[in-house]
Amino acid sequence: MSALFAPLSLRSLTLRNRIGVSPMCQYSSDNGLATDWHLVHLGAFATGGAGLVLTEAAAVTPEGRISPQDLGIWDDAHIPMLRRITDFCRAQGAVMGIQLAHAGRKASTRRPWEQPGGTVPVSEGGWDNVMAPSALPFAPNFPSPHALSLDGIAHVITAFRAAARRALEAGFQVIELHAAHGYLLHSFLSPIANQRTDHYGGSFENRIRLTLDVTDAVRTVWPSDLPLLVRISASDWAEGGWDIAQSVQLATMLHARGVDLLDCSSGGLAAHQQITIGPGYQVPFAQRIRAEASMPTAAVGLITDAIQAEQIIADGSADMVFLARELLRNPRWPLLAAHALGAMTTWPPQYERARPR
Repeated sequence: MSALFAPLSLRSLTLRNRIGVSPMCQYSSDNGLATDWHLVHLGAFATGGAGLVLTEAAAVTPEGRISPQDLGIWDDAHIPMLRRITDFCRAQGAVMGIQLAHAGRKASTRRPWEQPGGTVPVSEGGWDNVMAPSALPFAPNFPSPHALSLDGIAHVITAFRAAARRALEAGFQVIELHAAHGYLLHSFLSPIANQRTDHYGGSFENRIRLTLDVTDAVRTVWPSDLPLLVRISASDWAEGGWDIAQSVQLATMLHARGVDLLDCSSGGLAAHQQITIGPGYQVPFAQRIRAEASMPTAAVGLITDAIQAEQIIADGSADMVFLARELLRNPRWPLLAAHALGAMTTWPPQYERARPR
């Protein structure tokens, strides 16, 4: 019996295996609307055997996009195409999730392949109402953000709640809140980006307040039988920033508020971060949070090999692995991993003749 291919139950759902598709920005939307690119991109992972397929970050407000080409869910007009995608992927046996996000001070920036990088000016489709906990830009070529007012914070919370309602109507079964990689919720968590003096800044209890408020707001409208996930950066990899000890404390509080699994990434908040990268380099974060906060976790980061993924689950380091670039290289990685591990899995009948013998 393969640990990686053992089913996983989260509330009323049962995932067919422990393999998740990490949110991967495609920068291919039209005013926030999903396109045929998203249908083919996400559909390939569903036919490829992943247990959980997560969309890229879907902005809960127009100004919450990373780039003008980001996916959105701030308007009911976004629902029909998303529904088409979830209908197809669910029919292939995958559980469908959406990552709800607000880019914060990393908003209104260019797609990675566009030069020069950095800020998109208003004249080219960007926007000047970039928001952050404090008026501190991420880097010199990034927008100079406005510090969110209390009314602005309330608007963000309301936007996440409304996006969760739309996600349900669009057929999603899982929501992941994006509190990682230097985007808005993460920037409130970290003292590097958050230098507020009100009750959303300063102490640990104040800095985590927005993430908890958003979690509570989403849970009020997200059905009690459906899972809620949160992605965090477990460390800023920078002195004086957010760290693993604070992550364990936050995880305990999120679990008590109805979060079912913590997606444990890292970095992205500080331009001066120092990260030592290697295969499975972020797995220890998932392992420690799982042990000390007593909640399910997902491990991410340079997980590329079936035996490597199997070991992460088998030794109790995490309950799931989320893959990204390896799935871009081979969307049918789960099917081939099952063969490598001797696990039983179902191939789409259209592809059955390609199953390794």
